[in-house]
Amino acid sequence: MGIVDSNGLPVALSTGSASPHELKYVELTLDNMFVDEQPEKMVGDKAYDSDPLDRRLMEERNVELIAPHKANRVRPKTQDGRKLRRYGKRWRVERLFAWLQNYRRIQTRWEYHLSNYQGFVHLGCILILMRHF
Repeated sequence: MGIVDSNGLPVALSTGSASPHELKYVELTLDNMFVDEQPEKMVGDKAYDSDPLDRRLMEERNVELIAPHKANRVRPKTQDGRKLRRYGKRWRVERLFAWLQNYRRIQTRWEYHLSNYQGFVHLGCILILMRHF
């Protein structure tokens, strides 16, 4: 999971098993930020449509999570169209993952230990940041 700034440069990354749902990694990723300040708003896809996660992030970290609602949502809607306009800029996150896929060692996980793979992912982020500064 990754968090990028408004320019699409990495701010936080976390790696983990593919078995748990992505919601389990949101707070872990916020804890592993490369910078000191927390983002004010985070944009996620439909998988992040979770009212408990929205409340927890707002109360504990003062971060507003913007995610479109799932089609099968039962509870009343909480997102309006004005906030969802930011969802159009989610392509910047996808661009970061496309940049990381340029590195063969990251594209296919050959390492047995997660910490080794995470080191290569961080090295890829360092190379991306050095290329842009």
